[in-house]
Amino acid sequence: MELFVHTTGRLAAILANELAARKPSTHRMLARGVALQGDPGDLPAQCARTLAAGPPPLTKPEKDRLRYALTDTLDDYTHATNPGEREVIATQLWIETAQAELALTGRWISSGKWLLRELRESDPAFATRWLAARTAPAPLATQVLAGAGGPLFDGYRA
Repeated sequence: MELFVHTTGRLAAILANELAARKPSTHRMLARGVALQGDPGDLPAQCARTLAAGPPPLTKPEKDRLRYALTDTLDDYTHATNPGEREVIATQLWIETAQAELALTGRWISSGKWLLRELRESDPAFATRWLAARTAPAPLATQVLAGAGGPLFDGYRA
């Protein structure tokens, strides 16, 4: 059991920040958890509706920033010569590839166990390919980038 104690105002700020980040951890807890004390009112139902609706579509600047970040990590992986560094970058690229796929397909972004759960719910075949690509994620990252308009590096301005 975990206990999270927030004021109404602080909780509203946390929920808003999670929506902006497309990572609804607290929404999940409130929608699926059990109130041990007090009446949560309509908050669990509101959070469940938010989860079901999914995140808003990516804006063009958000999509470009995502493409740039994934391209940059893919470039680091491709040009890494140190085996240890390449392994670390492979892990980062693997996770970024999954998060990019989720964001680009209008899904919530997650980490840890929820990353795989979101992938499996969104596209089980992609989730299987993603798991298989753990030690060599470049082809899958390239595929995700291609579906988003291709790599974005030269000339990108944020």
